[in-house]
Amino acid sequence: MNKEKILIVEDDSDINSLLCKILEKEGFETVSAYSGSEALLRISMEQFDMMLLDLMIPGTTGEEVIKQLREKENEIPILVLTAKAALEDKVSVLDLGADDYLTKPFENKEVVARVNARLRRFRKKSKENEKRESGFQKLQFKNLVLDKEARTCYVKEKEISLTALEFDILTLLLEHPDKVYSKENIYQAIWKENYIGEDSTVSVHVSNIRKKIAVCDEEEYIKTVWGIGFKLANL
Repeated sequence: MNKEKILIVEDDSDINSLLCKILEKEGFETVSAYSGSEALLRISMEQFDMMLLDLMIPGTTGEEVIKQLREKENEIPILVLTAKAALEDKVSVLDLGADDYLTKPFENKEVVARVNARLRRFRKKSKENEKRESGFQKLQFKNLVLDKEARTCYVKEKEISLTALEFDILTLLLEHPDKVYSKENIYQAIWKENYIGEDSTVSVHVSNIRKKIAVCDEEEYIKTVWGIGFKLANL
């Protein structure tokens, strides 16, 4: 079985080397890059299973690396490792398309745990994408089954009645089970309009979805990530 390959983008050679040692000890193959432009070049030439990315790197910034990859629909899992700890920085990179965020200084065990968690979700998502590409239109999460073609939703084999907007919001979350969506992300994706920050429309619709699911199942399905938005409660 081939080792999963991780690209480590960090200009501090000591930290880069440390991350390589941590992950190689866990059985991963690692490749180092020391600037944003080098990272993009390597990704264009090689296949990677994940990337650890510092934001404050020479040349092309970490934020720009994320932006360019997502614009090209490259779905490589990205774990941001940075000294930037402000909430607005976290929100910004998650909105750009990063999958997770870990501030420096970090604990070795937490790095490994985050990497393993992201790779598990990426493997699961890849399998789901393969099913969808082969014509499979059903999305499943816990005891919920959503049929995109029939536009039906069942929880513990009981159908729940969703409005068109509620159905689309739930579909969005189910199609990207590892992603945190801000209210702005959801509003722009579903309503196709610019989001007004004070508008509670998204929160109301998410609340309605939760209530309808709760009638059939007490387990949590949609998690609020405070200060950021919503995601599936898969942890």
